[in-house]
Amino acid sequence: MSALQQLRTMTTIVADTGDLAAIERLKPMDATTNPSLITKALVHPDNQAMLSDTMNHYQGDVDAVIDALTIQVGCNILELIEGRVSTEVDARLSYDTQATISKALEFMEAYQRADIDSERVLIKMAATWQGIEAARYLETQGIHCNLTLLFGQHQAIACADAGVTLISPFVGRILDWQKHQQGRQEIAAADDLGVQSVKLIYQYYKQHGYKTQVMGASFRSIEQILALAGCDLLTIAPNLIDELAALDIPVSRQISLKMAKNATPMSRVSLDKDAFSQAYQQDKITQDLLPKGIDGFIGARDELAQTLAAMRN
Repeated sequence: MSALQQLRTMTTIVADTGDLAAIERLKPMDATTNPSLITKALVHPDNQAMLSDTMNHYQGDVDAVIDALTIQVGCNILELIEGRVSTEVDARLSYDTQATISKALEFMEAYQRADIDSERVLIKMAATWQGIEAARYLETQGIHCNLTLLFGQHQAIACADAGVTLISPFVGRILDWQKHQQGRQEIAAADDLGVQSVKLIYQYYKQHGYKTQVMGASFRSIEQILALAGCDLLTIAPNLIDELAALDIPVSRQISLKMAKNATPMSRVSLDKDAFSQAYQQDKITQDLLPKGIDGFIGARDELAQTLAAMRN
């Protein structure tokens, strides 16, 4: 079996793309998107008719058009996969709990109108305190959430306490930060802070029986991916999925429920808003990467808005 086939026996593979052709070819169980991926999907020549129709329907209201197109791409993806799609709330709402809740409810109503089972949708938002609190409420309403832009253990702990369905620790962005801080070009998987972060979160969750799933994300290499073989889910870009499919090497499980339970016991922690804020202030990686990630998602949405505005004119 290829490395990809072996990996599939121990981990759910998620396609990190909004490219429908890639999803149809790769046949992942789940798919996840973010604004930059949505932008790439919507500027594809095959989608120009859909873009034009949606622009006309909403009379050029760019925010309404982006929301409608996001749902449409989500529906299109769900036609090609058996599992779930993650649909991201506007990153401009990352520090507004109530606005995030309202937008999530709008998205779920839109999926319902499209006859999509709510179990097949994850609402994705940044793992700020406000985003986590929004997810806490949404989960009580049967709306499953994927907390993204997760870089620190304190974020993971708060997400588990809030009962969120899924978290997405950003492995590659942590590695990028580590390389910059340490002035290194190459870092082995054994020393990779991004890989270590996911392993630590996974261990903590499994030791304390949390149902929240861990989905490693933002990979830079197949070495990072294989170092997390056995994680609940891994969301992987198409080019890296193709590399794994072409690789003929044995793949061994690196993390498991049994390994986590046999590891050094970790104390269970609960964080209120003040404790979360204090932990954030002590976590240089999250301080650097979380705001930057939110700004990046906002920028991607702005880029799409500009594209749509140009079409309208």
